[in-house]
Amino acid sequence: MEKLDLTDAEWRDRLTPEQYHVLREAGTERAFGGKYNDNHADGVYHCAGCGLPLFDSRDKYDSGSGWPSFTRPIDEEAVAEKTDQSHGMVRTESLCARCDGHLGHVFPDGPPPTGLRYCMNSLSLDFEERE
Repeated sequence: MEKLDLTDAEWRDRLTPEQYHVLREAGTERAFGGKYNDNHADGVYHCAGCGLPLFDSRDKYDSGSGWPSFTRPIDEEAVAEKTDQSHGMVRTESLCARCDGHLGHVFPDGPPPTGLRYCMNSLSLDFEERE
């Protein structure tokens, strides 16, 4: 996949300050505060940084965590992973494979069929309803 590589100034122009904090500084939004946590519409979630399709609403479920949660990405190559050792714990960070934007984390406590919980920040996503 071809990478989108922008300068810090270009990212700041492209994103809101809140999106910049999450996508470029690995921040997080408050639990139950994101606009997509309770979204039940049919459609596709894209990276708010570069527009890459990341998750399908058919794979979204209510994890009770307070963040939009998915069992899998649309395409395994769309979401990259790296070890996150911040905050005194070891977690697996989820990143957009095209722009390296921080999306959230993936945990091994999700439902079948994958057993995974992709716990994402609403600020890192844009939603496009299916027609």
